[in-house]
Amino acid sequence: MELIGKYEVVKKLGEGATSDVFLCNDPFNRREVAVKLVSSQRLQQGGDDKIASKLFLTEASLAGKLYHPHIIQIYDAVVSGDRSYLVMEYVPGGTLERHCQKDHLLPLEKAIEIVFKCTRALQFAQQHGVIHRDIKPANILLTADGDIKITDFGSAMLSSTEQTQVAGIGSPAYMSPQQIKEHPLNHQTDIYSLGVVMYQLLTGVLPFQASNNYSMMYQIANTEPAPPAALRPDLPARLDQVVRKAMHKELEGRYPSWEAFSMDLASAFHSGKRSSQKSGLGESEKFSTLRALNFFQDFSDVELWEVIRVSHWEEVPDNHLVMHEGDLGDFFCILASGDAKVMKKNRLLDVLVAGDCFGEMAYLSSAAKVRTADVRTMKASRLVRIGNADLDQASDSCRHRFDRAFLRLLVDRLARINDRLIAS
Repeated sequence: MELIGKYEVVKKLGEGATSDVFLCNDPFNRREVAVKLVSSQRLQQGGDDKIASKLFLTEASLAGKLYHPHIIQIYDAVVSGDRSYLVMEYVPGGTLERHCQKDHLLPLEKAIEIVFKCTRALQFAQQHGVIHRDIKPANILLTADGDIKITDFGSAMLSSTEQTQVAGIGSPAYMSPQQIKEHPLNHQTDIYSLGVVMYQLLTGVLPFQASNNYSMMYQIANTEPAPPAALRPDLPARLDQVVRKAMHKELEGRYPSWEAFSMDLASAFHSGKRSSQKSGLGESEKFSTLRALNFFQDFSDVELWEVIRVSHWEEVPDNHLVMHEGDLGDFFCILASGDAKVMKKNRLLDVLVAGDCFGEMAYLSSAAKVRTADVRTMKASRLVRIGNADLDQASDSCRHRFDRAFLRLLVDRLARINDRLIAS
């Protein structure tokens, strides 16, 4: 069996100008990986060997540094004279390119959710000093369960190095006007590029059509594209505005931050949801909901995505009994919206509002599995329900955040009880 280092080659996945990508087995970690093998001979034959080597080293330098659920993980990097390669997370679902064609467009809510996840991943990268510079559908991978992973950080700019900005890096159709004009770049160049991806996901066409790169770049720098709503009349006006703002030619008119972009996406998603939709909340709306709750104020984006994966969301009516005194319990809840009251033997103990948690003693204490009070909604409410066994499967950092949040919650409750005792 052919080996690349310690990795057993299964098959070839594809090839580029300077590298081949193989599906391999990692025998030590017992997982499938994608290995990008760079040929030193092809680098030398290509004429742009210095640039290609620089891009490879840039991507290799990120090994183990960008850990985010929507960024491809680079597990290992080997740089040698005759055989250099990257070992990456293997994502079998293909790229986003197929869904940028008119006959394969995704449902509106799914397209918004994908772009939303990209904004959070790229904000995470920016916070770690990384600007991607080559955002396009081919660099957004789809997982088997429909999630996304951003890949190919070879073109990235790293603020932690004294890196010189290399001209001509990126794909012309997705370049920002600043990139084309070779102006100094910041994260807003990626915001523009993601805006182009969003335009294409929603309409099935690129905002600018050209027979060659020079014509394409001229249009990007000097002309305005057709509004997405002109190509897709059923597109909500709010969503049309989001795309156009992300793609504004001037930095002053473009989204100043990923946070602003993602907030408008979440708002557009919520306002544009069809009343007939029965699939529940999308992940982008769940993320925005959790981010706004005081309970999750110290959770990182990565930890919030993990909470979404381990939780169950429920819409419950007014006067609904969520927990009953004396019942056994193996889960706790966070009130995402609405109000609820805590009762014990018909006596009101507490009123819960959005962001409050209840039932957590079933998780904190192995002896406290029996509910000690009733919890009943006071209006239609949304609950985030997390089973003890599900949280046990979460990462150490995520469980630690819950422990800290529970501790803060208990301290607040003791303070309220103390105030009541003093008042009485």
